[in-house]
Amino acid sequence: MHKPVGLCCPGSEFIAKPCAINLGIQDSGPHRAQPNAILEKVFTSITKSPDGKRLEGLSKQLDWDVRKIQRWFRHRRNQDKPTTLTKFCESMWRFTFYFSIFFYGIRFLWTAPWFWDTRQCWYNYPFQPLTSRLYYYYILELAFYWSLMFSQFTDIKRKDFLIMFVHHLATIGLITFSYMNNMVRVGTLVLCLHDASDFLLEAAKLANYAKYQRLCDAFFMLFGVVFIVTRLGIYPFWILNTTLFESWELIGPYPSWWLFNGLLVTLQVLHVIWSYLIIRTASKALVRGKVSKDDRSDVESSSEEEDVTSNSTKGIFSTSSNGSNRLNGHVAGGQWTGEE
Repeated sequence: MHKPVGLCCPGSEFIAKPCAINLGIQDSGPHRAQPNAILEKVFTSITKSPDGKRLEGLSKQLDWDVRKIQRWFRHRRNQDKPTTLTKFCESMWRFTFYFSIFFYGIRFLWTAPWFWDTRQCWYNYPFQPLTSRLYYYYILELAFYWSLMFSQFTDIKRKDFLIMFVHHLATIGLITFSYMNNMVRVGTLVLCLHDASDFLLEAAKLANYAKYQRLCDAFFMLFGVVFIVTRLGIYPFWILNTTLFESWELIGPYPSWWLFNGLLVTLQVLHVIWSYLIIRTASKALVRGKVSKDDRSDVESSSEEEDVTSNSTKGIFSTSSNGSNRLNGHVAGGQWTGEE
């Protein structure tokens, strides 16, 4: 069962939930499966997705059509998933954090010399002062990513669970490692760059949950552009350039150089994977006339008929018409991700 909204969304009861209700988002979950002791026992004790042979056996035992049993299991799986209200509150919390921390970082870095000249990251290293503003910036980011790491194990498991786990692990490792080695100057650049697109994704999710499809599509497209420009353009040619080449030139191959850059390159590999997913979703959107559905969605379609009926109300973070999950998270964080 998904954890209560208040545990994952600070202030959700006082801010996010009233906003959601004013937008017409109700605290109602998916269609509930009708009570059935036999199917419930199979679901809880044996499997949540029975194969064809087991379905045939259950069909004979209950004198139910196989399709009806399949629909029951879909409803039962969806029954444990978070409601739209819960997901709205989670996305609002993430949007608030990403938006606030990004503009805090921009305001702080605007007057920092290394923001305009990355070679300043290595001058006088490691004897560089750690200001209080820089310290709090780091601590806030580290605490947030630790919360994402832990929440992965209590949230609904996504298709990109492993990718997101590696991302959070690499990010926490980089923040901790750079702080311990006083590489905080280049660390702030990495953090700010990654925050640049994340709040746009959460804004797209919020619009999707509120059923503002055009606004959702606009935010998603903007997110895609910013993500690709920052992660495939600025990150390798600005960040990796200074950590791989300028650092080597100015301070030489220090002992932890390989580990530090290994983690940064790992992030770049993840950026390429996510960019591919974003481009694939955007290309489908151009064909269909609206943003495609989330490959990492946590809600399954109940039946093909239901999919056709509800197709006009589904956006980025729904499932495909055959009930299979497609993108997510980070894309569709990211949740893309999500669900993010």
